[in-house]
Amino acid sequence: MISTVLVANRGEIACRVFRTCRESGIRTVAVHSDADENALHARVADAAVRLPGAASADTYLRGDLIVKAAVAAGADAVHPGYGFLSENADFARSVTDAGLVWIGPPPEAIEAMASKTRAKELLGIAPLTDVTETDLPVLVKAAAGGGGRGMRVVRRLADLDAALTAARAEAASAFGDGEVFVEPYVEGGRHVEVQVLADTYGTVWTLGTRDCSLQRRHQKVIEEAPAPGLSAPLTEDLYGQAVRAARAVGYVGAGTVEFLVADGRAHFLEMNTRLQVEHPVTEAVFGVDLVALQIRIAEGHALDTDPPPARGHAVEARLYAEDPVNGWAPQTGRLHRLAVPDGIRLDTGYTDGDDIGVHYDPMIAKAVAHAPTRAEAVRRLAGALERAAVHGPVTNRDLLVRSLRHEEFTSARMDTGFYDRHLADLTSPAPDPLAPLAAALADAHGRSRFGGGWRNVPSQPQVKRYAMAGEEHEVRYRHTRTGLTADGVRVVHADARLVVLESDGVRRRYDVARYGDDRIHVNTTLLTALPRFPDPTAQHAPGSLLAPMPGTVVRVAEGLTEGTTVQAGQPLLWLEAMKMEHRITAPATGTLTELKAVPGQQVTVGSLLAVVQAP
Repeated sequence: MISTVLVANRGEIACRVFRTCRESGIRTVAVHSDADENALHARVADAAVRLPGAASADTYLRGDLIVKAAVAAGADAVHPGYGFLSENADFARSVTDAGLVWIGPPPEAIEAMASKTRAKELLGIAPLTDVTETDLPVLVKAAAGGGGRGMRVVRRLADLDAALTAARAEAASAFGDGEVFVEPYVEGGRHVEVQVLADTYGTVWTLGTRDCSLQRRHQKVIEEAPAPGLSAPLTEDLYGQAVRAARAVGYVGAGTVEFLVADGRAHFLEMNTRLQVEHPVTEAVFGVDLVALQIRIAEGHALDTDPPPARGHAVEARLYAEDPVNGWAPQTGRLHRLAVPDGIRLDTGYTDGDDIGVHYDPMIAKAVAHAPTRAEAVRRLAGALERAAVHGPVTNRDLLVRSLRHEEFTSARMDTGFYDRHLADLTSPAPDPLAPLAAALADAHGRSRFGGGWRNVPSQPQVKRYAMAGEEHEVRYRHTRTGLTADGVRVVHADARLVVLESDGVRRRYDVARYGDDRIHVNTTLLTALPRFPDPTAQHAPGSLLAPMPGTVVRVAEGLTEGTTVQAGQPLLWLEAMKMEHRITAPATGTLTELKAVPGQQVTVGSLLAVVQAP
């Protein structure tokens, strides 16, 4: 029997594995980088071991340090989570060589499926070699790893070499393996996967299908189980291919076989030899704990002949600290509050007051709803996210709510191009016009010694300015003998945390939370308090390129120096932030008059990277 498990991972998945371990009476050990010293997963574990450094390559990708940590902490088993070393056969071998139990598939199975090129060869699928115009569009894809890193869609042959170079660099940085390959890019398809679970006695379960078509940058955003609208023959084909893939490599444990479904056919993509981020929807539908089953299989227990029956429908949304309006730029800062209504499963690696840093994936949490039908599950999740308190950096919460309510999604007609088609509409501002007034009234109460602050003589209107959804809003109100008033709106109640307003006979409640001097959350709307008189001083010269996020300059375009003529849209440099590379391009054709960025440089939001002067 396993007594102590070290999780070779961080954040949400480490916390999720620890939860099952605690319920099973198993002690837990965390590993953490210096950046994660105070992270939730390091705090909730029974013991924690430091991995010196902050970069993934120095910490969570150092299998030797993790094995030493397990031995030092007295662990007798290692769970890899997902990402990092979870699909690294050498790491799995080093765990078992140290006399520890590996809660995962055999190293040989990982090896067979870890490279997507070798996996396809195993199933008789050959990658593209000599790409021609007739092959376009194609997808450049990292042979190792996942999560959308090392992937590029190429629609013009002239862009292929640059895409290969960028994908190799990103894959090497994320996975320590720069191998990439090229395959046909199937447009208008759905991303469908099958959850498999296998024991050491030859039993292989297929635990239904999942649809993960809503993706940004090839990373999943919303997932559900079962995948809606699949015919019975297609579902059986998916199950059959998944079982054949598992049996072909002698698979043991939890794994996922991924497909692209188009025109009623299933195209094999890859097999992920680990637990998936979206595993909770399968757990909800089948009433199982996949981590507990992983542990039981690692202990040598056999699965029942058949899996439990499926019940209902489950939908999961990934809440990211990112700005969909500005190229999905990751966001950092203090997460002041995170809460969802009862009845929603929330898997997270953060609690109130935690900081979201620059070093790792920007996912804050996963919210999961389960209901008897798909329509009910989707409605429940959308409503819960709409009411959730997410106070801190900019997130994709509003995008998730709108996505779940989009007609194409509710009617199950979505595909992997959903955000390419609808992002502009899904991110168009639609804030509550009374939110700035509520913020101003709450602020007025909070700053007044006597609450109402009325006067015997008519007062001049008080003026406050806020930034909301990228626009400035000015509000006016007055202190009177009867309290605070605003033109056209009846102030029913106002204090520092709650404002109730009545407009056109409709009364609405506004919960207000202020953090620092300028950040205000009014219900689900984020506002920034602006100074009454704008600063008239110039900030930056025209053509300045500013860092859109905190991160590290990983490379500068070859041959780029001050005085170089550049073309509009030409890539100038690349930033790495939260495990993703972000390309910084020339805003216009002109001359590069300043180049401040150098490889390895740490930058903050708004740092000057370069200046391109137009002719």
